[in-house]
Amino acid sequence: MNVAELVGKTLAVLGVGHAFGVVGSGNFTVTNALIAQGVPYTAARHEGGAATMADAYSRTSGKVAVLSVHQGCGLTNAGTGIGEAAKSRTPLLVLAAEAAPSAVYSNFSMDQDAFASSVYAVSERVHSAESAVADTVRAYRTAVNDRRTVVLNLPLNIQALAAVEPEETPVVVPSEPIRPSHAAVEAIAVLLQSAKRPVFVAGRGAKSARDEILALARHSGALVATSAVAKGLFNEDRFSLGISGGFSSPLAAELISDADLIIGFGCALNMWTMRHGHLIGPDTKIIQIDLEEPALGANRPVDLGVVGDSAQSANDVLSLLRTQHVEQRLGYRTEEVQERITESIHWQQVNYEDLSTESSIDPRTLTKRLDQLLPAERIVSVDSGNFMGYPSQFLSVPDEHGFCFTQAFQAIGLGLYTAIGAGLAQPRRLPVLGTGDGGFHMAIAELDTAVRLKMPLVCIVYNDAAYGAEVHHFGEADPAANMASVIFPETDFAAIGRGFGAEGLTVRSVEDLESVKTWLESEPTGPLVIDAKIHSDGGAWWLVEAFKGH
Repeated sequence: MNVAELVGKTLAVLGVGHAFGVVGSGNFTVTNALIAQGVPYTAARHEGGAATMADAYSRTSGKVAVLSVHQGCGLTNAGTGIGEAAKSRTPLLVLAAEAAPSAVYSNFSMDQDAFASSVYAVSERVHSAESAVADTVRAYRTAVNDRRTVVLNLPLNIQALAAVEPEETPVVVPSEPIRPSHAAVEAIAVLLQSAKRPVFVAGRGAKSARDEILALARHSGALVATSAVAKGLFNEDRFSLGISGGFSSPLAAELISDADLIIGFGCALNMWTMRHGHLIGPDTKIIQIDLEEPALGANRPVDLGVVGDSAQSANDVLSLLRTQHVEQRLGYRTEEVQERITESIHWQQVNYEDLSTESSIDPRTLTKRLDQLLPAERIVSVDSGNFMGYPSQFLSVPDEHGFCFTQAFQAIGLGLYTAIGAGLAQPRRLPVLGTGDGGFHMAIAELDTAVRLKMPLVCIVYNDAAYGAEVHHFGEADPAANMASVIFPETDFAAIGRGFGAEGLTVRSVEDLESVKTWLESEPTGPLVIDAKIHSDGGAWWLVEAFKGH
């Protein structure tokens, strides 16, 4: 056994869930070692695709995924996906082959430490045969316990050395949840008792704290909402408002804006989740709970910042209230509010003028009908672009594991990769992708990967033959502006899909969608590409807010 094989064996013993990558000479041995040890491996067509597949798998499976790349260019090709994962604090391990330090004139030589740091990943290295296991365990521990994306560099000269295998692989002990201080718990309790209309907003950092947050919400009379990345977390609660922010329904935005106390659990409270502060009333108190002190108040002033685990914080506050014999309060959970939520909290319940024509379909009408046609057990992935509100708003998901939103880097083109990784992580659910024509063009090579995997993936391509966000933003600001750089010839994505071996469907009307039922009934063993020729609704207002941030 050499060092490369020992690294693969060590990661398998530690329990990594799935490996993704593109194999070259530098990572051939370590990838095969993972496969030989029973770690499933998916070969992508591009390292960028493999990186986001691994990211999505980690987010939706609860297991650490591995990305395997060649030295130098293999790592740089994966850079955007690694950056997205790092910004999202995804526990992910990147195995990056590395030119030997002595190979100063190698075509593949580069500063891989600096590159990893530049996209906010943590850089580690296997230093020697003797330290290989310890180096690998350290990288894995950082990924799991610190929730970080780690690039583990594997120098070629070290990979080839004879392995020095310890008698036992060290065990990675999960870190204990951080408890908030007693003073912080008391301060939260005081603000909660004085609030008449509290709202809890849970983000990525609170996805494992649903039960604790709901218990506190029900005791204190708080409505509950999520940031986009945690969509579906509170589906079971009858006082759930859905997503807080740009994707909020009109009623959700109204009820959040009327809150006198907002508590963010593991939530950045950034421009997206709070609509540049427009969802915060002038007298609303803000509490932010996060594991890291620098995150507190980073995006907006808060009245109270608390360092602590979301579940532990909610549990401690509830325990204190009960110890003080504070009775359960009605608060914002009134019968009137519940009736309003039942009647109109979902976008499917909001009326609009259907703008469909003979040759194009209103994207809202398209997505509402697909929400009815597709099975409830689904996992929805969303690319970035002008279209992104439609799948995010109109496609329901069964729970927080049914939505994967890789938007931390705001990169167009990650959606197809996300859908494949999430689909592998949740094999009992139908993977559904919402993407624009621009993003699908960028990622199209990985449609081959979905075909090889025989994945029944629904690709909804919102096709307006343009970079719609820029068309609407710059065109509305200056009607005389030259739009030639962001408008393109019509593309037949259904034909392209068939060329890859998928099914293809062109949709210009609701009637065209009836073929989706036929496809579902056929027990499909491959993707369906829906080329939806959408009619413009005048530009996505949620992106108008986003452009203000730039």
